[in-house]
Amino acid sequence: MKKFVLDEIDHQILDILIENARTPFTDIAKKLVVSAGTIHVRVKKMEDEGIIKGSTLTIDYEKMGYSFISHVGIYLNKTSKTKQVVNDLKKIPNVTIAYITAGKYNIFCKIRARDTTHAKEIIFEIDDIDGVSRTETMISLEESINDKTRLMHSIFRDY
Repeated sequence: MKKFVLDEIDHQILDILIENARTPFTDIAKKLVVSAGTIHVRVKKMEDEGIIKGSTLTIDYEKMGYSFISHVGIYLNKTSKTKQVVNDLKKIPNVTIAYITAGKYNIFCKIRARDTTHAKEIIFEIDDIDGVSRTETMISLEESINDKTRLMHSIFRDY
């Protein structure tokens, strides 16, 4: 598969959009001293190539009362239950991320809760899923790194 090549303008567009996906193309064009049409064409091309997939909105869950984060490692009775367990995890809205993993756990997920009592209820709900043999929970004390740009800049240097 051919690797899509990005140039410096593409890198700068991505930088701006990662910071704020709602930045108008006209603002990006002014900042990069190119036409808004150029920005539109380049973003469309990156979307068509699958480099850009949608856009996101960042919610401050702490301000909404969901400041408790924990990570749950899930052990399964049988690996053949993986797909069914993931589908059941999707039914629990507090499970915000889930990875199928190789190693200690079969599935590793992140949950958001109001407090420890609420987290316990969610973990018990996960434990009750058919196919789950047990879980291990780690409480997140602080999110120290949540950086969307460092990896992108490292990838750009590799080009």
